Amino acid sequence: MEEERVIREFIRKEVEDWDSEVMVSARFKAFSGQRSDWEPRYQFWRNLIINIARHLQVFIIHPTVVKNVWFNQGGLIPLCLDHVFLQMYNDGDLICTTNLIDPKSGQLAQIFHKVRHLLPLPKSSLPAVDKFIIPTLLEEKSMEVVKHLCDHNWTSSCIVTMSKFQVICGGPKEASMILSHLSKCGKARYLAITRKDLIEGVKFSLSLQTVSGTTSSDYDVLHLTWTAEKLQLQLNMIDRRRDKSKMLALASLKSGNKVGALRQARELKLASESREKCNVLLRRVEEVLTAIAMLKIQKRFVFEAIQSGTNALKERQITIEEVQLCLDELDETINSQKQVETLIGSASNAEFDEDIEDELEKLELEESGKSVADGGIEESLSKSLSDLKLADNNNNVVVAETPKNVSKVVDDPSLAQLA
Repeated sequence: MEEERVIREFIRKEVEDWDSEVMVSARFKAFSGQRSDWEPRYQFWRNLIINIARHLQVFIIHPTVVKNVWFNQGGLIPLCLDHVFLQMYNDGDLICTTNLIDPKSGQLAQIFHKVRHLLPLPKSSLPAVDKFIIPTLLEEKSMEVVKHLCDHNWTSSCIVTMSKFQVICGGPKEASMILSHLSKCGKARYLAITRKDLIEGVKFSLSLQTVSGTTSSDYDVLHLTWTAEKLQLQLNMIDRRRDKSKMLALASLKSGNKVGALRQARELKLASESREKCNVLLRRVEEVLTAIAMLKIQKRFVFEAIQSGTNALKERQITIEEVQLCLDELDETINSQKQVETLIGSASNAEFDEDIEDELEKLELEESGKSVADGGIEESLSKSLSDLKLADNNNNVVVAETPKNVSKVVDDPSLAQLA
């Protein structure tokens, strides 16, 4: 078998001296004495069993298959494997399928199951079952499933149908055990509704928080998701029928069978019309699911904003009365602003124009008064200086320039001589 070949190749890579007769004789004999005597051999077999299961990507093992298939060395079977399985079971490295909680059972039944298996007592013999679970690998597989859902969803939680969940897990048996583990961890919750048919699904938490309780909207989302999957399956079936009709029509044309070609053409047309109707329904369902997801995100943001505000009030020790007082003052300010805007809007433009004209007249009078005063000073100063003349050696008369500083002009010696 292919699985046996893969296992043997893996064992030879993990254990270099696997085919050594001396080592086979030492490893395959039964345990004896105290645990300290056979502890190294026990760890060897334990680690090898877990590594092979991880390599095969399984978390369920059958002791008879492990003994007779995995480690069958030319007809020799390890005599210590029964002791290894028992010790792994007592150490918690193996668990029975009966130890898992049934996620489909009621809450009270789950509580009783937890209490009954709260303190598992060591046993002197292995339970009479031929199916055990490796909890570490079950946890790894469960995390892979959650990661897959996170990669294909953009919300903090999601709801999938049981059929899709089984495909993701690799089968109904694996899905049941993974769902049991995730339900125990608070990351998943089983859903079921009856709408003509029994519709089963799972609600997952894709964040660090535990999954919330089920609501009526969760069952509606499950029904819509189930409907979308049914429509997609219908589309796939119609596509296969279209491809088949197209091939038959081409074959009929090549053989000269026009009647058969026309019949296949009609079926192709009907299939295309059915596909269009089915596709429209699928798009509508997907739009509704998207709208529901957006509403949930908005609801979560509002809740987080309220929670942040409440925490801020607690940290700053602000009472509700102080917040209400601030809100009242804000309302008064807003009302005053509205009254001002109302008065401004109701006033006539003529009144504002008259007020503006009065202000302009006052400004013009003030500016004209300043201009008259400044003009009188400049005129008197210019008249005084215009009478002053300077004569050079050629008896040419030069009119003195208006000095920048009056005091300097009066103190000039040339002006004193003229005087």
